Amino acid sequence: MSVFLYLWGKFAFRRKWFVIPAWIVLLVVLAGVGAAVSKPFQDKFTAPDLPSQRATEILDRHFPGMSAAFNGAAITGTYVIGAPAGQKLTDPANAAALEGLVQRLGALPIIDKNHPVIDPIQQTKQVGAPAGIDCLNGNPASNPQFAAVCSAAPLNVLSKDDPKSVAKLDAIFAIKAFSDITADDRKAADDAAEPARAAGLEVDLTGMIAQQAQNSNSAEIVGVAVALVVMAIAFGAIVAAFVPILTAIVGVGAAASVVLIGTSHFTMPTFTPVLGSMIGLALSIDYALFVVSRYKHELTVQDSPEEAAGIATGTAGSAVVFAGLTVIIALAGLSIVGVSFLTYMGVGGAIAALFAVLVAIGLLPALMGAFGRFLFRPKLPGIAKYDPEDDNSVTLGMRIARVIGKWPWLTLGLSVVILALLALPATQMQLGVPGGDSAQPGTSVRKAYDLQTKGFGEGANGTLLVAVDLSKVPQNQRAQALDELRTKLAGYSGMDYLTAAVPSPDGQAAMFTGVPKSGPNNQETTDLVRNGRAEENDLRAKYGMEYGITGQTAISVDFDQLLLSKIAPYLAIVAGAAFLLLIAVFRSILVPLTGALGFLLSMAATFGATVAVFQQDKLGIADGGHPIISFLPIMLIGLVFGLAMDYQVFLVTRMREEYVHGQEPIPAMERGYHHGARVVTAAAIIMISVFGGFMLSPDVTSKSMGFALAAGVFFDAFLVRMVVVPSLLALMGRAAWWIPKWLSRIVPDIDVEGARLRELQQPGRHAQPVG
Repeated sequence: MSVFLYLWGKFAFRRKWFVIPAWIVLLVVLAGVGAAVSKPFQDKFTAPDLPSQRATEILDRHFPGMSAAFNGAAITGTYVIGAPAGQKLTDPANAAALEGLVQRLGALPIIDKNHPVIDPIQQTKQVGAPAGIDCLNGNPASNPQFAAVCSAAPLNVLSKDDPKSVAKLDAIFAIKAFSDITADDRKAADDAAEPARAAGLEVDLTGMIAQQAQNSNSAEIVGVAVALVVMAIAFGAIVAAFVPILTAIVGVGAAASVVLIGTSHFTMPTFTPVLGSMIGLALSIDYALFVVSRYKHELTVQDSPEEAAGIATGTAGSAVVFAGLTVIIALAGLSIVGVSFLTYMGVGGAIAALFAVLVAIGLLPALMGAFGRFLFRPKLPGIAKYDPEDDNSVTLGMRIARVIGKWPWLTLGLSVVILALLALPATQMQLGVPGGDSAQPGTSVRKAYDLQTKGFGEGANGTLLVAVDLSKVPQNQRAQALDELRTKLAGYSGMDYLTAAVPSPDGQAAMFTGVPKSGPNNQETTDLVRNGRAEENDLRAKYGMEYGITGQTAISVDFDQLLLSKIAPYLAIVAGAAFLLLIAVFRSILVPLTGALGFLLSMAATFGATVAVFQQDKLGIADGGHPIISFLPIMLIGLVFGLAMDYQVFLVTRMREEYVHGQEPIPAMERGYHHGARVVTAAAIIMISVFGGFMLSPDVTSKSMGFALAAGVFFDAFLVRMVVVPSLLALMGRAAWWIPKWLSRIVPDIDVEGARLRELQQPGRHAQPVG
């Protein structure tokens, strides 16, 4: 591979005015096709054989169109209404304002006319009417039937403790997908409540209609700004700092266009372009940084810039190819989880990583040729003085490497202890899906959550829908079977109350709503869902009855369990594939093994730090603490594993190159560290800046994702790759580079260190100064 890339690098450098236009044409064509055939991004969280799917199937058979409102397929909104202090919603003026809100919502064009909005006061009256009970003004003490009828209403829309202070009404909108919601739609939905607010009612809107799509612009701007500063310091020159930005623009643009083309055939989640741009931007800059740094070094030892470009592409370019492959494997491997949105997000990220590699080895040599002698000008005074590519320069990296080489046990022990202490909180990790309680204080979504909790209890924010199939139950036993199920579910300590059963139009099924005592992300609610499902075997054996429990809370519990069960096989497959790949890169058994084991340390520390900061709110930035979003751990593993192997390749290939060229193990480690430390440091800082930019978002979920990714890169790059791995190499000595002879014969020699390139070069070269 090194020979092929060497020849390509020289060709691209020499034929720059052919290669650069070719890339521009490719980018324009991809962008044009993408714009012409693209379809909207949509979030469909599907996975095979989830327990909640059983309830959805029952609803679809016996309650047509009902499941969409409970499994997130329909665009919904919940208006939570509070009466003024000291007043009741049933007071004439407040009741009139509430009725006006219902009428205005019914008149909105975006409301689904097949599911009209119902006045909660009138709905509550209808509940008691058949039994002759006044559920609004009746006295529970004087009428024993009051509690049985009114508290078990099919839909509790007036607050339970004080049935006249808080109400809620659910609206289903005639909008096909979340990506189709416009700013005008959100404004219309919210403006409908303005007259009610003017009349003194508190009206807060939550649900999908109130959610805003995430925007990564601030993170990208921060990442690019920091990248320019870091690369200017790394290269000691201004012009060279802009070249990786150019490759990043092309790589991200091409990858985004391919993803847009993919939307015409697949349902891509809305977060896919955010993840793709984040990965593409960071990787394109990192890979270009690595190749340009090597090019700068080769200019000092080769007889022409063209030769230097060929050598840099053949050596650093080979490392980039295999570093990129580890990222692609890690991201594409998310498909084994079996969750559709993770699969497509992983594929989108893998496409971005692929183009980051392609522009680094395909476009960058041509750009180096185009800028010519101006690439490393003007030089920055002071910074360029200490060049890590100069073997005679004593940099900070060299000093650190000498400390590691002298006291490897000490540096290894300290790093492991630090990582272990950081990992301790990970044992208390709690997964969940962000709800209204994680929204920024003062927003409509957060106020709706708090008001609904006040009126109906915390569990009302995560109700459970129980769908019961009675088709196999004898007609004379159906009422008894349904009553026994309700009694069993109501008997659990975690259940607050159950509504009355609603029969299906065909009489073959029923459904009712359960309200937990605890919130959607509490362990007590998770236990309630599991215990409720555990009753089915006995009831099926006794009556032939089947049922399922669904709703956003139940679906979240299922996703949490699914994702947790997939972490181990995902790690095994991805780490195993990367391990085999790195054996070919390093021609060693122990180096890839230590790289993979070191990743486990950095992941444990990252999970621990994320739990401490966002679940336990140790720094006071998480508004009291929230569960870790359920898909974050497995997404974090995929992203950081690929990046960790990048840093392993960037740093350790230089160490192996020194060893292959005759250095003893510890001097080889020190010289390789000297050459690679600044590049890995710069690459890590750029990554941390891009990911850390997401902490600027007011949303706790975005903050936690940005923090976790930035922390993962920090721990892995600066503690594992730059301390733990060099310490182990120093301790293992020559054994680190040992490979069995039988394995050496079957593993392809990809020659990342460029040993074969020396055979292609002519003797009598003369070094040329940089710039």
